Amino acid sequence: MNEPTRPILAGKKALVVGIANDQSIAYGCARAFREAGAEIAVTWLNEKARPHVEPLARELEAPITGPMNVAEPGQLEAVFGEIERKWGQLDILVHSIAFAPMADLQGGLLDCSAEGFAKAMDISCHSFVRMARLAVPLMKDGGTMFAMSYYGANRVVPNYNVMGPVKAALEASCRYLAYELGPQRIRVHAISPGPLKTRAASGLKDFELLLNEAARKAPLGELVDIMDVGYTCAYLATPYAHRVTGGTVYVDGGTNIVA
Repeated sequence: MNEPTRPILAGKKALVVGIANDQSIAYGCARAFREAGAEIAVTWLNEKARPHVEPLARELEAPITGPMNVAEPGQLEAVFGEIERKWGQLDILVHSIAFAPMADLQGGLLDCSAEGFAKAMDISCHSFVRMARLAVPLMKDGGTMFAMSYYGANRVVPNYNVMGPVKAALEASCRYLAYELGPQRIRVHAISPGPLKTRAASGLKDFELLLNEAARKAPLGELVDIMDVGYTCAYLATPYAHRVTGGTVYVDGGTNIVA
């Protein structure tokens, strides 16, 4: 009799940062990794977010949970310290957080304050670099890192404003980290989903118009969902993609290829 097939990510440990509720892209990633057999560590932004995230962490059977606000000194280090104590390793890292002050996000780039620009860049981009630095010593046998981008990093999307340059910097950071970490068999991916109805996206002006336009342009004729993104990341974390790194992977029904 044949042995039952082990889930392809069995034994792997994944930290997923950015779950706000069950509509979050990060939650789709966590579910997909869990379905593939990985253990999941889940964080929430603060005590206000905790009641929305903690039940999802229980559903995912996450043995490691806790707060992580990358703007609060020490919280990032505390989470990675807990991972080192409990797991001693990390195989997958998902960075799915972004922030810009509302006034700077909803105004044009020309009117974005220096403080707002710096805050958006720190939380949405440089925090990924800081996470990567802490993750590398735990990825002893290689690993995979993901950061969530958007089409507005490479093309002008009306009302995306300051987040366009910030996401462009994030994608460039993924390329440079992929180059630096390749010799350690750590792969880095920028994932660029099509527009999704998430809490973060709700801050964009005229977001419903953006959704409708994406569905109209997509060769597949429909919007993507959080599980489409999650399953793509799960595939990229498996041995099937062990020589794929550094690029921006679009999960958008083909919208990015249409002028």
